[in-house]
Amino acid sequence: MRVVRSIRHMRPLTGGCALTIGNFDGLHLGHRAIIDHLREQAAAHAVPSALMCFEPMPREFFDPVNAPPRLSSLREKMQSARTLGIDIFICARFDAQFAALSPSAFLEELIGARLDARYVLVGEDFRFGKARAGDVGTLRAFADARGIEVAPLPEVCLDDARVSSTRVREALAAGDTRQASRLLGHAYWIGGRVIAGEKLGRTLGFPTANIRLARKPAPRYGVYAVWVYFADGMRRAGAASFGVRPTVNGREPLLEVYVLDFDGDLYGQRIDVSFEVFIRDEERFDSLDALTEQMHRDVDQVRKVLQEQRQS
Repeated sequence: MRVVRSIRHMRPLTGGCALTIGNFDGLHLGHRAIIDHLREQAAAHAVPSALMCFEPMPREFFDPVNAPPRLSSLREKMQSARTLGIDIFICARFDAQFAALSPSAFLEELIGARLDARYVLVGEDFRFGKARAGDVGTLRAFADARGIEVAPLPEVCLDDARVSSTRVREALAAGDTRQASRLLGHAYWIGGRVIAGEKLGRTLGFPTANIRLARKPAPRYGVYAVWVYFADGMRRAGAASFGVRPTVNGREPLLEVYVLDFDGDLYGQRIDVSFEVFIRDEERFDSLDALTEQMHRDVDQVRKVLQEQRQS
């Protein structure tokens, strides 16, 4: 997969592409249907498939405090797009200059000159350009004049409702990992590099791999049964604590993962953590002894639910 990290500095594509545009946060079942359709059309038009997303997402740029939690980082989005068979992954750096582009400049300079799109797949609510002045009608007028085909997004429903990133966030906020997995088509996961922590877990008998998050967290604060995936492909069971650690007066959200039956050094390594089962809410304990007793119960519960998962 070719990765374009700045659409405004890329060399124009030669031969065109089949293009879809959106935030693609989480790459859920609906997004997967879009990508499957896009790849079919790319093959029919004998051009590569191209996915264009924004970094940061527009709402994060305009209103970072009230923007919804992210389901995936840019790196995670790239990983998923590669797995799903996208040929070209395009990052549009969303800044003041990009936000000031007029609809005509967005179409002429990016969709036309840079990408030479032959087929465009977008939602009927697609808006673009300064003050969101461009819409699907604007896009279709531009496309019709140039022989570009514009198509609506396929819709995927689950439980009689459209699959969306909002529904995934709601499931995660409720601790409903099963529903989130159904909407995503896989378990929700967070990837990151293991950082040095305060080593409190080690003193309590539960050394943890700590991942500091660069984005607003989506899952409910609490303890989870997780699978931990290492760079070499190895998978290990884990008990994860996600939250602000009120017992030790923590402030920033942190993902701490105790990898069961593991005694290696993970500092500096990248790991992926898939959230399988919500065990309990985050709590504040009166003492470290009380916290340690609960951690033993948590690990026992994690072993049990992951063993049941293996056997199901």
